[in-house]
Amino acid sequence: MAKRDYYEILGVSKTASADELKQAYRKLALQHHPDRNPGNKAAEEKFKEINEAYETLSTPEKRQMYDQYGHAGAAGPQGGAGGGFHQGFEGDVGDIFSSVFGDMFRGGRGRGGPQKGADLQAEQTVTLSEAFTGTQTTLRVSHQSVCEACKGSGAKPGTSVKTCTDCRGSGQVRATRGFFTMAQTCPRCQGTGQKVETPCSDCRGQGHVRKTENITVRIPPGVEDGTALRVSGGGEAGDRGAPSGDLYVIIRIEEDARFEREGANLLTQAHVTIPMAALGGEVDIATVQKTVRIHIPPGTQSGILLRVRGEGMPSLRGGGRGDLLVRVIVDIPTKLTKDQRRLMAELAQSMGETGLNFEEGFLKKAFGK
Repeated sequence: MAKRDYYEILGVSKTASADELKQAYRKLALQHHPDRNPGNKAAEEKFKEINEAYETLSTPEKRQMYDQYGHAGAAGPQGGAGGGFHQGFEGDVGDIFSSVFGDMFRGGRGRGGPQKGADLQAEQTVTLSEAFTGTQTTLRVSHQSVCEACKGSGAKPGTSVKTCTDCRGSGQVRATRGFFTMAQTCPRCQGTGQKVETPCSDCRGQGHVRKTENITVRIPPGVEDGTALRVSGGGEAGDRGAPSGDLYVIIRIEEDARFEREGANLLTQAHVTIPMAALGGEVDIATVQKTVRIHIPPGTQSGILLRVRGEGMPSLRGGGRGDLLVRVIVDIPTKLTKDQRRLMAELAQSMGETGLNFEEGFLKKAFGK
């Protein structure tokens, strides 16, 4: 029976790129994989056919020979891609799957060996002033620490760790299922590739013990709320000498009654009287560390923002400081003395105000005018 064309099997054109071949193979291999079609001989044969086609077309040299001479060219001196697949391809199909599907069908956790320790997370609250200048703080952290007795090996002092005899130190064992090989975590050593025959009495063979320790954290100037600072090696100890995980410290900034923060900029308020808003003047404004005097322009409206450059927070990434934004609030008096009411009424009359809440003849009756 004549073999089908490899391009036809994968459903691609003869000019298909390597990525197009890979995508087509992935789709068909998933569809006809024996694990998805248990007991289906037709699907198994189709799966073999798909792998044979992809094994040839995914190799540039084999593809060139196939394009020139057909199946005879792809066969070469070894008796053909098809013969190679049926006779000795079991060891190669896993490699093809690894490149196309990753570890989807391998069932293991990848390469064995001692695993790096887990990362930990903690929170630290600082004031706005501390965030402005930067500070240093100490955290009490409970974590798995390397066992001092066995130096993290898990073996009793004076003894040594042995290589696992089942996986020979690889952390994985392989099993052949039909025409391809599956890899899974070694059940004897749990993927570490090592076996502790005489466990350390302090850590019971784990290589680490739980401790509560002081960890110093440097908080840089300009740190923002929610910033995660990494303390390398501050997490859980790794398995049997593997590196420790990291500690991530999430910074929280206390609310400050004086300021609102927007990135590197700070927002504050300045309360001024009606005369100052109208005539202009100067007021003192508190920054994080000092007091500055700002100019209020004549005719300033309530709610306007004035910018004081360079008086905000330091930039966490360098490049100077942000700005201090001052929102001007014009205070309207709720109580006036008689003289103040008279002056306000005279000002209103001079400005042609006709809608005041005054009785007719108010000024004459109240002030003899």
